[in-house]
Amino acid sequence: MDAARFHERFGVRLVEGYGSSEGGAAIQRAPGTPPGAVGRAAPGDDLAVVDPATRRECPPARLSPAGRLLNADEAVGELVNRGGSGTFEGYWRNPEAEAARRRDGWYWTGDLFYRDADGFLYFAGRADDRLRVDSENLAAAMIEAILARWDRAAGVAVYAVPDPVAGDQVMAALALRPGAAFDPAAFAAFLDAQPDLGTKMPPRFVRIAPALPLTATNKIHRVALRRASFLCADPVWWRPAPGAPYEPLTPHALTALRAEYTRHGRTPA
Repeated sequence: MDAARFHERFGVRLVEGYGSSEGGAAIQRAPGTPPGAVGRAAPGDDLAVVDPATRRECPPARLSPAGRLLNADEAVGELVNRGGSGTFEGYWRNPEAEAARRRDGWYWTGDLFYRDADGFLYFAGRADDRLRVDSENLAAAMIEAILARWDRAAGVAVYAVPDPVAGDQVMAALALRPGAAFDPAAFAAFLDAQPDLGTKMPPRFVRIAPALPLTATNKIHRVALRRASFLCADPVWWRPAPGAPYEPLTPHALTALRAEYTRHGRTPA
């Protein structure tokens, strides 16, 4: 999306690539690379997209004619190099992190990808940003890409907040365009109109922020967002039940929600 807007504005086509900072995996753009794809594995790399829990290779992505991913729940996994760790020599005085990178003799990138039937690889976010909702694995970046289509949103961040019983729930922080206001009915209608938004993907909680928090390197400060959860000073809207209309998270509703977490021995942040 960013590359297309850049080309439209400046008339210059961006060419992207991928390389693990440690040197354990690389993807090169190849002739015929579809829009949105990074490319194919560099020569010498045996790259695969696998389910970290089962170590099995994920099924190929099913894409709509517009290139939208239709089976994110099964196609998205962690990118690994089954051929080894390349030039990666290890981490200084951090054997635990090094072992995690090299488990099973593979190099684990920590990045989420999916692969189409022709072998082209698509970036789907960081493994740390994965959510598990009702036993289904979701990639935050995939949901963000969908929410970013809403014409009132200037910035979007998706992240996990604990479910009162087990796993995660989806929360989104939205920074709106100048002059725009959050319309819960319009937002819900927008979600319903997205063909690639799976049933587990719509955010239960929506935080309306004047701006998204950033790190010192101008990346979205996801740790701060997760830490604040829905217990923040910004306005928060929520769905009391799946598919219900969005409504403000009032002090009364928040008290009842906190009690639900307490009953199950969990905390919301």
